[in-house]
Amino acid sequence: MTVDIKSLSGNWNYPTAVRFGVGRAAEIGAACADLGMTNPLLITDPGLASLPMVTNAVASCEAAGLKAAVFSDVKPNPVGKNVDDGVAAYKAGGHDGVIAFGGGSGLDAAKAIALMVGQDADVFDFEDVGDNWTRVNEEGVAPILAVPTTSGTGSEVGRASVITDEANHVKKIIFHPKMLPTIVVADPELTVGLPAHITAATGMDALSHNLEAYCSPFYHPMAEGIAVEGIRLVKEYLPAAVSDGTDLVARSQMMVASTMGATAFQRGLGGMHALAHPLGALYDAHHGLLNAILMPYVLIRNKEVIADRLARLAAYMGLEDASFDGFLNWVLDLRAELNIPNDLGAIGIDDEKAELVGKMATEDPSSGGNPIQLSADEYTEVFLNAVKGDLS
Repeated sequence: MTVDIKSLSGNWNYPTAVRFGVGRAAEIGAACADLGMTNPLLITDPGLASLPMVTNAVASCEAAGLKAAVFSDVKPNPVGKNVDDGVAAYKAGGHDGVIAFGGGSGLDAAKAIALMVGQDADVFDFEDVGDNWTRVNEEGVAPILAVPTTSGTGSEVGRASVITDEANHVKKIIFHPKMLPTIVVADPELTVGLPAHITAATGMDALSHNLEAYCSPFYHPMAEGIAVEGIRLVKEYLPAAVSDGTDLVARSQMMVASTMGATAFQRGLGGMHALAHPLGALYDAHHGLLNAILMPYVLIRNKEVIADRLARLAAYMGLEDASFDGFLNWVLDLRAELNIPNDLGAIGIDDEKAELVGKMATEDPSSGGNPIQLSADEYTEVFLNAVKGDLS
Protein backbone atom coordinates (compact mmCIF):
# COMPACT_ATOMS: atom_id res chain seq x y z
CA MET A 1 0.00 0.00 0.00
CA THR A 2 1.32 3.44 -0.96
CA VAL A 3 1.26 5.99 1.85
CA ASP A 4 1.32 9.74 1.27
CA ILE A 5 3.81 11.29 3.69
CA LYS A 6 1.57 14.35 4.00
CA SER A 7 -1.09 12.17 5.61
CA LEU A 8 1.25 11.22 8.46
CA SER A 9 0.64 14.31 10.57
CA GLY A 10 -1.58 15.12 13.51
CA ASN A 11 -2.00 16.51 17.03
CA TRP A 12 -2.48 13.85 19.68
CA ASN A 13 -3.23 13.95 23.39
CA TYR A 14 -2.49 10.45 24.58
CA PRO A 15 -0.61 10.23 26.82
CA THR A 16 0.45 13.85 26.26
CA ALA A 17 0.17 16.50 23.55
CA VAL A 18 2.16 15.34 20.50
CA ARG A 19 2.84 17.56 17.50
CA PHE A 20 3.76 14.95 14.92
CA GLY A 21 4.93 15.22 11.33
CA VAL A 22 7.79 15.93 8.97
CA GLY A 23 9.09 19.50 9.35
CA ARG A 24 7.50 20.18 12.69
CA ALA A 25 10.83 20.73 14.41
CA ALA A 26 10.41 24.30 13.18
CA GLU A 27 7.71 24.65 15.87
CA ILE A 28 10.08 24.05 18.81
CA GLY A 29 10.38 27.73 19.73
CA ALA A 30 6.63 28.32 19.50
CA ALA A 31 5.97 25.23 21.62
CA CYS A 32 8.38 26.48 24.29
CA ALA A 33 6.57 29.82 24.31
CA ASP A 34 3.25 27.98 24.69
CA LEU A 35 4.68 26.44 27.86
CA GLY A 36 5.65 29.85 29.22
CA MET A 37 9.38 29.43 28.72
CA THR A 38 11.52 32.48 28.01
CA ASN A 39 14.97 30.94 28.47
CA PRO A 40 14.95 27.16 27.93
CA LEU A 41 17.94 24.89 28.36
CA LEU A 42 18.25 22.40 25.50
CA ILE A 43 19.69 19.17 26.88
CA THR A 44 21.14 16.61 24.50
CA ASP A 45 24.15 14.31 24.00
CA PRO A 46 27.56 15.34 22.64
CA GLY A 47 27.01 13.60 19.32
CA LEU A 48 24.03 15.79 18.49
CA ALA A 49 25.17 19.05 20.07
CA SER A 50 27.15 20.24 17.04
CA LEU A 51 24.68 19.07 14.39
CA PRO A 52 22.42 21.39 12.40
CA MET A 53 19.29 19.97 14.05
CA VAL A 54 20.38 21.42 17.42
CA THR A 55 21.51 24.68 15.86
CA ASN A 56 18.13 24.91 14.13
CA ALA A 57 16.29 24.20 17.37
CA VAL A 58 18.11 27.05 19.11
CA ALA A 59 17.36 29.30 16.11
CA SER A 60 13.68 28.36 16.36
CA CYS A 61 13.70 29.51 19.98
CA GLU A 62 15.39 32.78 19.07
CA ALA A 63 12.89 33.36 16.27
CA ALA A 64 10.13 33.02 18.86
CA GLY A 65 11.80 35.71 20.99
CA LEU A 66 13.36 33.31 23.48
CA LYS A 67 16.88 32.92 24.80
CA ALA A 68 18.28 29.38 24.71
CA ALA A 69 21.43 27.51 25.66
CA VAL A 70 22.69 23.96 25.17
CA PHE A 71 23.93 21.42 27.74
CA SER A 72 25.39 18.22 26.29
CA ASP A 73 27.57 16.58 28.95
CA VAL A 74 25.52 13.37 28.85
CA LYS A 75 26.87 9.82 28.55
CA PRO A 76 25.22 7.19 26.30
CA ASN A 77 23.99 5.57 29.53
CA PRO A 78 23.45 8.74 31.61
CA VAL A 79 24.83 8.77 35.15
CA GLY A 80 24.02 10.72 38.29
CA LYS A 81 26.84 13.21 37.70
CA ASN A 82 25.34 14.14 34.32
CA VAL A 83 22.13 15.06 36.13
CA ASP A 84 23.98 17.05 38.79
CA ASP A 85 25.99 18.93 36.16
CA GLY A 86 22.85 19.67 34.17
CA VAL A 87 21.11 21.07 37.25
CA ALA A 88 24.11 23.33 37.87
CA ALA A 89 24.03 24.56 34.26
CA TYR A 90 20.27 25.17 34.49
CA LYS A 91 20.63 27.29 37.62
CA ALA A 92 23.73 29.15 36.39
CA GLY A 93 21.95 30.15 33.20
CA GLY A 94 18.75 31.27 34.91
CA HIS A 95 16.69 28.91 32.77
CA ASP A 96 12.96 28.39 33.13
CA GLY A 97 12.32 25.20 31.17
CA VAL A 98 13.92 22.19 29.53
CA ILE A 99 14.02 21.04 25.92
CA ALA A 100 14.73 17.29 26.11
CA PHE A 101 16.37 16.64 22.75
CA GLY A 102 17.76 13.38 21.44
CA GLY A 103 17.58 9.64 21.81
CA GLY A 104 17.06 7.80 25.05
CA SER A 105 20.16 9.17 26.77
CA GLY A 106 19.42 12.82 26.05
CA LEU A 107 15.73 12.50 26.87
CA ASP A 108 16.27 10.57 30.09
CA ALA A 109 18.98 12.92 31.34
CA ALA A 110 16.89 15.98 30.46
CA LYS A 111 13.78 14.74 32.24
CA ALA A 112 15.80 13.89 35.35
CA ILE A 113 17.44 17.33 35.30
CA ALA A 114 14.02 18.99 34.95
CA LEU A 115 12.88 17.03 37.99
CA MET A 116 15.93 17.84 40.10
CA VAL A 117 16.25 21.60 39.53
CA GLY A 118 13.72 22.18 42.29
CA GLN A 119 14.75 19.45 44.74
CA ASP A 120 17.12 19.43 47.71
CA ALA A 121 17.68 15.66 47.65
CA ASP A 122 19.85 13.33 45.55
CA VAL A 123 18.42 12.08 42.26
CA PHE A 124 18.51 8.47 43.47
CA ASP A 125 16.28 9.40 46.40
CA PHE A 126 13.49 9.39 43.84
CA GLU A 127 14.11 5.89 42.52
CA ASP A 128 10.87 4.19 41.53
CA VAL A 129 10.56 2.25 44.76
CA GLY A 130 7.61 2.46 47.12
CA ASP A 131 6.33 5.99 47.61
CA ASN A 132 9.62 7.80 46.89
CA TRP A 133 7.94 9.83 44.17
CA THR A 134 5.59 11.45 46.68
CA ARG A 135 8.54 13.27 48.27
CA VAL A 136 9.13 15.40 45.18
CA ASN A 137 8.54 19.13 45.43
CA GLU A 138 6.22 19.28 42.43
CA GLU A 139 6.35 23.07 42.14
CA GLY A 140 10.08 22.81 41.57
CA VAL A 141 9.84 20.57 38.49
CA ALA A 142 10.72 22.52 35.33
CA PRO A 143 8.37 22.41 32.33
CA ILE A 144 9.53 19.94 29.67
CA LEU A 145 9.30 19.95 25.88
CA ALA A 146 10.56 16.70 24.32
CA VAL A 147 12.02 16.27 20.83
CA PRO A 148 12.96 12.65 19.99
CA THR A 149 15.68 12.01 17.41
CA THR A 150 15.56 8.21 17.43
CA SER A 151 12.73 5.71 17.18
CA GLY A 152 13.28 3.34 20.06
CA THR A 153 12.96 4.37 23.69
CA GLY A 154 9.77 6.40 23.46
CA SER A 155 11.07 8.36 26.44
CA GLU A 156 9.32 11.44 25.08
CA VAL A 157 6.02 10.05 26.38
CA GLY A 158 7.36 8.53 29.59
CA ARG A 159 7.16 9.58 33.22
CA ALA A 160 10.53 8.13 34.18
CA SER A 161 14.24 8.20 33.38
CA VAL A 162 16.81 5.42 33.58
CA ILE A 163 19.94 6.79 35.26
CA THR A 164 23.04 4.75 36.15
CA ASP A 165 24.24 4.82 39.75
CA GLU A 166 27.97 4.62 38.99
CA ALA A 167 29.00 3.95 42.57
CA ASN A 168 26.93 0.75 42.65
CA HIS A 169 26.95 -0.09 38.91
CA VAL A 170 23.16 -0.22 38.82
CA LYS A 171 20.65 1.36 36.48
CA LYS A 172 17.85 2.94 38.48
CA ILE A 173 14.46 4.16 37.33
CA ILE A 174 13.67 7.70 38.51
CA PHE A 175 9.94 8.37 38.45
CA HIS A 176 7.45 11.14 38.91
CA PRO A 177 4.24 11.92 36.95
CA LYS A 178 5.45 15.46 36.24
CA MET A 179 8.44 14.07 34.35
CA LEU A 180 6.02 13.41 31.49
CA PRO A 181 6.78 16.12 28.91
CA THR A 182 3.87 18.51 28.45
CA ILE A 183 4.44 18.81 24.70
CA VAL A 184 6.27 16.51 22.30
CA VAL A 185 7.49 17.75 18.92
CA ALA A 186 7.98 14.52 16.95
CA ASP A 187 9.57 15.17 13.57
CA PRO A 188 10.59 11.96 11.73
CA GLU A 189 12.95 13.98 9.56
CA LEU A 190 15.29 14.28 12.57
CA THR A 191 15.91 10.51 12.39
CA VAL A 192 16.98 10.45 8.72
CA GLY A 193 20.69 10.71 9.48
CA LEU A 194 20.77 7.77 11.90
CA PRO A 195 23.19 5.04 10.77
CA ALA A 196 21.61 1.73 9.78
CA HIS A 197 22.92 -0.16 12.82
CA ILE A 198 21.51 2.44 15.23
CA THR A 199 18.21 2.47 13.36
CA ALA A 200 18.10 -1.31 13.74
CA ALA A 201 19.00 -1.38 17.44
CA THR A 202 16.60 1.41 18.40
CA GLY A 203 13.86 -0.12 16.28
CA MET A 204 14.29 -3.43 18.07
CA ASP A 205 14.05 -1.52 21.36
CA ALA A 206 10.67 -0.22 20.22
CA LEU A 207 9.68 -3.80 19.40
CA SER A 208 10.80 -4.98 22.85
CA HIS A 209 8.66 -2.34 24.57
CA ASN A 210 5.56 -3.25 22.60
CA LEU A 211 6.19 -6.98 22.91
CA GLU A 212 6.88 -7.06 26.64
CA ALA A 213 3.85 -4.84 27.23
CA TYR A 214 1.74 -7.23 25.17
CA CYS A 215 3.03 -10.25 27.13
CA SER A 216 2.69 -8.59 30.53
CA PRO A 217 0.25 -10.30 32.93
CA PHE A 218 -1.25 -7.01 34.09
CA TYR A 219 -4.68 -5.81 33.00
CA HIS A 220 -4.60 -2.80 30.69
CA PRO A 221 -6.61 -3.47 27.50
CA MET A 222 -5.82 -0.08 25.95
CA ALA A 223 -2.08 -0.63 26.34
CA GLU A 224 -2.41 -4.16 24.99
CA GLY A 225 -4.20 -2.90 21.89
CA ILE A 226 -1.60 -0.20 21.31
CA ALA A 227 1.18 -2.79 21.66
CA VAL A 228 -0.33 -5.07 19.03
CA GLU A 229 -0.43 -2.34 16.41
CA GLY A 230 3.01 -1.09 17.42
CA ILE A 231 4.43 -4.55 16.72
CA ARG A 232 2.75 -4.67 13.32
CA LEU A 233 4.26 -1.31 12.42
CA VAL A 234 7.73 -2.59 13.32
CA LYS A 235 7.17 -5.63 11.09
CA GLU A 236 6.07 -3.48 8.16
CA TYR A 237 8.50 -0.57 8.42
CA LEU A 238 11.69 -1.33 10.38
CA PRO A 239 13.42 -3.20 7.54
CA ALA A 240 12.61 -0.35 5.17
CA ALA A 241 13.92 2.29 7.59
CA VAL A 242 17.18 0.35 7.96
CA SER A 243 17.67 -0.30 4.25
CA ASP A 244 16.82 3.27 3.19
CA GLY A 245 17.25 5.87 5.90
CA THR A 246 15.71 8.56 3.70
CA ASP A 247 12.35 6.74 3.51
CA LEU A 248 10.22 9.26 5.40
CA VAL A 249 7.17 7.02 5.48
CA ALA A 250 9.17 4.25 7.17
CA ARG A 251 10.84 6.77 9.48
CA SER A 252 7.43 8.22 10.40
CA GLN A 253 5.86 4.86 11.13
CA MET A 254 8.83 3.76 13.24
CA MET A 255 8.62 6.95 15.27
CA VAL A 256 4.95 6.13 15.83
CA ALA A 257 5.84 2.56 16.84
CA SER A 258 8.39 3.89 19.33
CA THR A 259 5.90 6.26 20.93
CA MET A 260 3.33 3.47 21.03
CA GLY A 261 5.78 1.17 22.78
CA ALA A 262 6.45 3.62 25.59
CA THR A 263 2.72 4.27 25.90
CA ALA A 264 1.99 0.54 26.00
CA PHE A 265 4.52 -0.30 28.67
CA GLN A 266 2.31 1.38 31.21
CA ARG A 267 1.17 -2.26 31.30
CA GLY A 268 4.64 -3.40 32.34
CA LEU A 269 7.91 -4.67 30.89
CA GLY A 270 9.61 -7.99 31.60
CA GLY A 271 12.66 -10.21 31.47
CA MET A 272 14.30 -8.57 28.47
CA HIS A 273 14.53 -5.27 30.30
CA ALA A 274 15.23 -6.91 33.68
CA LEU A 275 18.40 -8.35 32.10
CA ALA A 276 19.22 -5.43 29.77
CA HIS A 277 19.31 -2.89 32.59
CA PRO A 278 22.02 -4.63 34.66
CA LEU A 279 23.97 -5.54 31.52
CA GLY A 280 23.90 -1.91 30.43
CA ALA A 281 25.16 -0.81 33.83
CA LEU A 282 27.88 -3.47 34.05
CA TYR A 283 29.10 -3.41 30.44
CA ASP A 284 27.95 0.03 29.18
CA ALA A 285 26.35 -1.70 26.19
CA HIS A 286 23.65 -0.21 23.94
CA HIS A 287 20.25 -0.76 25.53
CA GLY A 288 18.34 -1.43 22.32
CA LEU A 289 20.96 -3.89 21.07
CA LEU A 290 20.83 -5.76 24.38
CA ASN A 291 17.05 -6.12 24.15
CA ALA A 292 17.35 -7.27 20.55
CA ILE A 293 19.83 -10.01 21.44
CA LEU A 294 17.99 -11.11 24.59
CA MET A 295 14.55 -11.18 22.96
CA PRO A 296 14.30 -14.80 21.72
CA TYR A 297 15.89 -16.24 24.85
CA VAL A 298 13.35 -14.54 27.10
CA LEU A 299 10.47 -15.52 24.81
CA ILE A 300 11.54 -19.17 24.95
CA ARG A 301 11.77 -19.05 28.76
CA ASN A 302 8.24 -17.62 28.95
CA LYS A 303 6.78 -19.92 26.28
CA GLU A 304 4.60 -21.96 28.62
CA VAL A 305 2.44 -18.95 29.49
CA ILE A 306 2.66 -16.77 26.36
CA ALA A 307 2.30 -19.33 23.55
CA ASP A 308 -1.41 -18.72 23.01
CA ARG A 309 -1.19 -14.94 23.06
CA LEU A 310 1.77 -14.94 20.65
CA ALA A 311 -0.23 -17.18 18.32
CA ARG A 312 -2.99 -14.54 18.32
CA LEU A 313 -0.40 -11.85 17.69
CA ALA A 314 1.13 -13.82 14.82
CA ALA A 315 -2.30 -14.13 13.22
CA TYR A 316 -2.88 -10.38 13.50
CA MET A 317 0.51 -9.74 11.93
CA GLY A 318 -0.36 -11.97 9.00
CA LEU A 319 2.43 -14.49 9.61
CA GLU A 320 2.05 -17.68 7.60
CA ASP A 321 2.65 -19.76 10.74
CA ALA A 322 0.32 -18.25 13.35
CA SER A 323 1.89 -19.95 16.36
CA PHE A 324 4.52 -19.31 19.02
CA ASP A 325 7.16 -20.93 16.85
CA GLY A 326 6.02 -18.87 13.87
CA PHE A 327 6.41 -15.67 15.86
CA LEU A 328 9.79 -16.73 17.28
CA ASN A 329 11.06 -17.54 13.79
CA TRP A 330 9.91 -14.11 12.60
CA VAL A 331 11.95 -12.49 15.39
CA LEU A 332 15.00 -14.55 14.47
CA ASP A 333 14.61 -13.77 10.76
CA LEU A 334 14.15 -10.05 11.50
CA ARG A 335 17.29 -9.98 13.63
CA ALA A 336 19.27 -11.69 10.89
CA GLU A 337 17.96 -9.25 8.27
CA LEU A 338 19.03 -6.33 10.46
CA ASN A 339 22.46 -7.83 11.23
CA ILE A 340 21.69 -8.13 14.94
CA PRO A 341 24.11 -10.59 16.60
CA ASN A 342 22.65 -13.88 17.81
CA ASP A 343 24.41 -13.89 21.18
CA LEU A 344 25.85 -11.58 23.82
CA GLY A 345 29.30 -13.02 23.32
CA ALA A 346 29.41 -11.29 19.95
CA ILE A 347 29.38 -7.90 21.71
CA GLY A 348 32.01 -8.78 24.27
CA ILE A 349 29.83 -9.97 27.16
CA ASP A 350 31.05 -13.17 28.84
CA ASP A 351 29.72 -15.33 31.68
CA GLU A 352 32.06 -14.00 34.38
CA LYS A 353 29.35 -12.05 36.16
CA ALA A 354 26.51 -14.48 35.50
CA GLU A 355 25.37 -14.87 39.11
CA LEU A 356 25.48 -11.12 39.69
CA VAL A 357 23.44 -10.50 36.54
CA GLY A 358 20.79 -12.96 37.69
CA LYS A 359 20.55 -11.33 41.11
CA MET A 360 20.36 -7.83 39.64
CA ALA A 361 17.64 -8.94 37.22
CA THR A 362 15.35 -10.02 40.04
CA GLU A 363 15.88 -6.65 41.73
CA ASP A 364 15.09 -4.66 38.58
CA PRO A 365 11.53 -3.23 38.59
CA SER A 366 10.93 -4.62 35.10
CA SER A 367 11.07 -8.18 36.43
CA GLY A 368 7.69 -7.66 38.04
CA GLY A 369 6.05 -7.53 34.60
CA ASN A 370 7.54 -10.75 33.30
CA PRO A 371 4.83 -13.36 32.57
CA ILE A 372 6.67 -15.79 34.88
CA GLN A 373 8.29 -14.62 38.09
CA LEU A 374 11.82 -15.93 37.61
CA SER A 375 14.37 -16.54 40.34
CA ALA A 376 17.92 -15.25 40.25
CA ASP A 377 19.12 -18.70 39.16
CA GLU A 378 16.56 -18.78 36.35
CA TYR A 379 17.61 -15.33 35.11
CA THR A 380 21.21 -16.49 35.26
CA GLU A 381 20.28 -19.46 33.08
CA VAL A 382 18.59 -17.21 30.50
CA PHE A 383 21.64 -14.94 30.52
CA LEU A 384 24.04 -17.85 30.00
CA ASN A 385 21.95 -19.11 27.09
CA ALA A 386 22.15 -15.65 25.54
CA VAL A 387 25.92 -15.54 26.02
CA LYS A 388 26.36 -18.92 24.34
CA GLY A 389 23.65 -18.51 21.70
CA ASP A 390 21.73 -21.54 22.98
CA LEU A 391 18.17 -21.33 21.66
CA SER A 392 17.26 -24.92 22.56
